[in-house]
Formats: sequence, structure tokens, C-alpha cells
Amino acid sequence: MREVTDTERPPLGIRLMHALGKEPDWLAITTEELVALREAVNRKRASRLARVITGFPDRGAAIQWQEVALPGRGLPVRVYRPSPGHGGEGADRAGLPLVLHVHGGGFVGTAVQSDWVNSHLAVRLPAVVVSVEHRLLDPETPLSAAVDDGWDVLRHVVQHAAQWGVDPARTAVFGESTGSMITALAAIRARESGLHLRAQVLVNPAVDLTSTMFDHASITQHAHSPTLNVPQMRLLHRFAVPPGTDPRALSPLYADDLSGLAPALVVVPTIDPLADHGRVYAERLRAAGTPARLTEHPGATHAFLSMPGVVPQARAARAEIVEFLRAAFAG
Repeated sequence: MREVTDTERPPLGIRLMHALGKEPDWLAITTEELVALREAVNRKRASRLARVITGFPDRGAAIQWQEVALPGRGLPVRVYRPSPGHGGEGADRAGLPLVLHVHGGGFVGTAVQSDWVNSHLAVRLPAVVVSVEHRLLDPETPLSAAVDDGWDVLRHVVQHAAQWGVDPARTAVFGESTGSMITALAAIRARESGLHLRAQVLVNPAVDLTSTMFDHASITQHAHSPTLNVPQMRLLHRFAVPPGTDPRALSPLYADDLSGLAPALVVVPTIDPLADHGRVYAERLRAAGTPARLTEHPGATHAFLSMPGVVPQARAARAEIVEFLRAAFAG
């Protein structure tokens, strides 16, 4: 039997978390069980104790919830700004760059789980980071609802840039997992609507909801990854694409035209069933003439950027994102 190397084995903290946790029966879970699970998981992710895993925010960032008034609904967003003395003075002059962030999770997840990376981006760029608390997937809420949430918040903040203290000419989108699918689709909508983006950052992206979603080699290789497994992905697919829905409309990988998009940074952890989604999408972007930088993090698991306390590779990824966005905003 071939020996498993350190770069193929999840970090010790992830292995311990997985061993101590109880995995639901994802394919048999009821709506009531899903809602209860979602509430329990999101309470844990938003707790102070969870900071040991999700990371401690940069003390130079001011963090607050706000509500965005959208047509027919209000939507919470979590806003990160550099405090005075940490770059926040720029907003008084011409506005700071805007980073529109969308967290991962699909049917669970909250913007709070991304406080670590978003607060550090706010201070180190500096920038205003707006993280969308989008609608989560369930039998009544397909992925198209979350896609609309991401796009509608982006348009709202850009259209009301002065109120938000941002410079609309320096705007980027940043997503994780299913959040990357939402932001990749937002980047395509932005091109079509004439909204200029400086950059898009896609971390462990899910970009294919068609019948080929499970055909990638990394799906088979990491089918039982401790932070994302195939049964979870099948549940996500069932909710995301109800019968009668065209999966191509929600699959950036199969967009008709990927040219003329904002330059992309695609961040791929290698112990991830979705690793090939990111790799192939970067190739498709380049083939269409859109600049795309692909970086891989050996030994890192899916969702690693939200777990810096147990996955040390998260810090290197954060540094890459800061460097990429800083250069994009300076250009």
C-alpha cells in the first residue's frame, strides 16, 4: 500500500475536528433537520469560542452589521472598515476600495466565519469589505436567490458609493466555495452591465453544477475529505438546481463567454474534491483571454481560509490575496 504523504493528509487540527464531530446523513436529511443543523452550526461559527478555529479579527478593523434595502427585501451585510490610524482616513478623501465578499457554505454558513480574512483585508489594503449574508440553500431557496443577493448588494453599494465611503472605480469581488460561484457569476454580470471590476478572487471555487460536476478527478480522489464530501455536494446540487432549472446558468465554468472579465486569482487547496473545479476554471479564463493566476496550497483542505486556527496555509493564502488586490487597486 502506498504511504500517504504529509501533503496528502489533512492538518492534525482538521483530523481531530472530524473525528470528534458527528456527520449527518446528508442524503436523508429532512428540511426540519437541515434548518436545525444550520442554526446550530451558525451559532457555533459566530461564537467567541469558535475564534480559536476561525481566527481572531484584526484589531485595527471596525466590524458591524448593516442592512441593505434591496427591491422587495432587506439583506444583512457584515461591513469591515479600517479604524482611524489603520488606513480609515482614506474614506474622508476619495473613498476606499470596495471588496464585495461572499462566504461559503451553501446550505449553512455566515459572514462571521470570515471575520479573520475580511478584517485583515480591510486594514492591510486598506479597503471597505462588505460581506453578504445571502440566503442559504434549502428546498424552497435555490442557488439563484443567493446569486441575486450577491449581485444586488454589489450594485447597491456601487450606486451609493458616497454613502458607503468607497471609490466605485476600485471595486473587486471575493468569494469562497459556493460564494465563489456567486462572485464569478457577478463578475460576468458586471461585464455585461458595464460595471468595471478591478479583480475577482475565487477561493476553493465551486463553478460547475451541470452533469459533469462530479466527473473531475479530484472529486473521486477526495470524495471523503473531512471538510467537504460527495454526499454534501449531492445535497447542495439537489437544492441549487431544482428540476426544470438550467444548470449552465449557474455554472460559470460553462458560461458562453469568459472574455473581458476582471483578472482572477484562483486559490486551490489540494485536499479538496473541488480542486479541479478551480484548476479547470483558471484554464478556461486564460483560454478566453482573461488573466488568471492559479495558486495551490498543498495539504490544505476545502474552506481552509475560514479555519486559520487549524490550517496554517490560510496565512499564505491571505498574503496572496492582499498582494493581488493591492496591485489591482493600484493599477
